[in-house]
Amino acid sequence: MRNDNLTSYLNLHLIVFIWGFTAILGALITIPADNLVWYRMVLASGFLGLFLIVKKKSFRIPIKELMQLVFVGLLIALHWIFFFQAIHISNVSITLSVFSLGAFFASLLEPIFYGRKVLWYEVFFGLIIIAGLFLILQVESGYIYGFYYALVSIILGVLFTLINGKLIAKHDPSVITFYEFLSGVFFISFYFVFQGKFTLDFFVLSLNNWFFLFILASVCTAYAFTASVKVMRKLTPYTVMLTTNLEPVYGIVLAYFIIGGKEKMSTEFYIGALIIVITVILNGIIKHYYKPKK
Repeated sequence: MRNDNLTSYLNLHLIVFIWGFTAILGALITIPADNLVWYRMVLASGFLGLFLIVKKKSFRIPIKELMQLVFVGLLIALHWIFFFQAIHISNVSITLSVFSLGAFFASLLEPIFYGRKVLWYEVFFGLIIIAGLFLILQVESGYIYGFYYALVSIILGVLFTLINGKLIAKHDPSVITFYEFLSGVFFISFYFVFQGKFTLDFFVLSLNNWFFLFILASVCTAYAFTASVKVMRKLTPYTVMLTTNLEPVYGIVLAYFIIGGKEKMSTEFYIGALIIVITVILNGIIKHYYKPKK
């Protein structure tokens, strides 16, 4: 069991690294955030649908749980729209640093969803992460609107992570993800129809945008999202959320070398990022040795 958890934890770090690269792609794709999310979910649901057909897996889901997946799909779509909008109006580094707050929100909401006691070290680590983020914002206050968008995004991210944590016990992760993405496509398409956005220009993209969207939808979405849902069968939602705090670190390092320019931040920013890394390591150690009484 412990080896299974270790494997899941290592897989989670690979997934988080891929998510860090997702932010880079979001900065490189030059279309509006809501358009980007629509293309991402359309392509990703297509990839997953083909995967399910090839593997001959059943698409059947009880109607009650299907409605839950539809709701989660809406949360995911909104989460990504706010995420990419935050990147566009600020930068990758600021947006990803705000995601460190996810662990604190998870430490408060997970006990409500799963009926367990609040663990002291979860709240404590969450407060440390807030301190690291506060240090960052003290010297990078010019990106405050990006901070707001990223904050809404991470709250939505915590919510759908907690809901998925219950759904994965009964259904295949790829099936769950397929219906969630398809639902996201439905909601965004419904909005676009009323906005009159489905014009010829909407479907005309540059080759670079198509290439980056393909990587985003296949590797960074269809694979990474399904794998993350599967990993949640072995790890708690809080551990998943806290480990995703490495996403800022991976993304910030990648942004520094790939994008450069405004992604090169102050010394205080990187000190704050280091605080987040240390917190993640400490959480891993305590989770490994400390077993709270139920």
